[in-house]
Amino acid sequence: MHSTACAPLLAILCLIVAGCSLPPNSKPDPRDPFERVNRATFRFNDAADRAIARPIAETYQKAVPHIVRTGVSNFVDNLYYPITIVNDLLQFRFKPFVSDTGRFLVNTTLGLGGLFDPATQSGFQKNGEDLGLTFGHWGTHPGPYIVIPFLGPSDVRDGIGRVGDIWLSPPHYIRNSDISYSIWGIEVLDTRYRLLPADRALDQAYDRYTFLKNAYLQRREFLVSYGHVTDEQRRKQEQEQYEEEQKIIEETQDTDQPNSGGKQPPQRPKP
Repeated sequence: MHSTACAPLLAILCLIVAGCSLPPNSKPDPRDPFERVNRATFRFNDAADRAIARPIAETYQKAVPHIVRTGVSNFVDNLYYPITIVNDLLQFRFKPFVSDTGRFLVNTTLGLGGLFDPATQSGFQKNGEDLGLTFGHWGTHPGPYIVIPFLGPSDVRDGIGRVGDIWLSPPHYIRNSDISYSIWGIEVLDTRYRLLPADRALDQAYDRYTFLKNAYLQRREFLVSYGHVTDEQRRKQEQEQYEEEQKIIEETQDTDQPNSGGKQPPQRPKP
């Protein structure tokens, strides 16, 4: 699993090297100085997803009974829950640390290794923490937005956090390669399956890249602040999203050729 651990750092280094490559005559997004490289990586990831990952996830949804899919999701969540527990402690959030530890123990024992979720019925709230959020909790700036090959949207802070989280996950310490890669495959399949409901909104977006970028950055900011987003932050997010959309519309209009057989620039779909 060492190659997986190195992927985010390798992507960050490549983007830093290529950082000067920006689209000509375009207003750069200060959060996304590597936009040209990011868009190319996004197109690669999107093509691979449409050709391989998405069809497999859709087949899995149709062919496997719901109760089995739920058990797989519960198992994956429980298996990687120590990441949340350790990051609770790193953030000095002792009450969630005790609750999350109890949840993990209950589901591992009474839940038969995490296949079932008796902890939720017992009142243990399900949380989600990672090293990127811990960095943000202690004031680390997210840094530039990046798109990691195969892994998708991130930023420098979260990309480095992903590497650290690998060393906090129990599967990293499994030395049997057959078991290790089987667990990794199950995790990838389950993750893509859970993202299927979001595909429709993404497919209808005017600019899929910008839609996904804004959604990712806003969600991570929301999680870092524990859901407490100020009015000023919200207005800033809305203004940044509006400027992104206007930039795309202007670039589309500028590249339209008047003698192209009456071809018109694409119109924004009605809500």
